[in-house]
Amino acid sequence: MASSKQRAAARRNIKKAASAARRKRTVAHLPKSTRTALGKEGAKAAKRNR
Repeated sequence: MASSKQRAAARRNIKKAASAARRKRTVAHLPKSTRTALGKEGAKAAKRNR
């Protein structure tokens, strides 16, 4: 079981990562073909996990 300190730190890290992702928007700047391929890979993984 994670301590309350660990949970707080995890929440902070998630917030930091989310804000960095919003700021950088790396995926949005990729070429269209790469984006499409990434989406397809993600869909494949999601299908496997279903």
